Amino acid sequence: MFATLMMILRNPAAAEDAVQEAYLRAFRSWKGWKQDAPAEAWIYRIALNVAFTHRRRERLHEVGEVIRRLGRPREPDPTELVQPDLIRELRALPQKQATALLLRHMHGFTNREIAAALGIPERTVASRLAAAKSQLRARLGDQIESRMGTSERLAVPLEE
Repeated sequence: MFATLMMILRNPAAAEDAVQEAYLRAFRSWKGWKQDAPAEAWIYRIALNVAFTHRRRERLHEVGEVIRRLGRPREPDPTELVQPDLIRELRALPQKQATALLLRHMHGFTNREIAAALGIPERTVASRLAAAKSQLRARLGDQIESRMGTSERLAVPLEE
């Protein structure tokens, strides 16, 4: 869960806080959990909602910073210069597509589990996965196949 939230939030401290908040919210609402969806998918959905809320608040804060610093050039983030191509391209994907792709290939969720976690139809999951894979292939070409196969957690084949 931390790795997924890290990809969304791009900040270890924020990801840790989001994981902690997600587990706290899940614990508080455990009585309301419906057993028609796997508990893991339910907790991931809570975690994703926490992360998305954090990102919205972060963007509002960034807008305020930009307004205060109007006229100053933005210094490049040194971590952006050293991150691998795949990570950079995953972050460039639309948030909904990246989330579906991460849940599928990093955590091994099925389309049904992703649909339950995100509260969307399975066909929407399939279309988001297809669009994300298409964009990654267009941007990375053959690199994506070799990079996706280098890690145990990412060893799930892209074609299904």
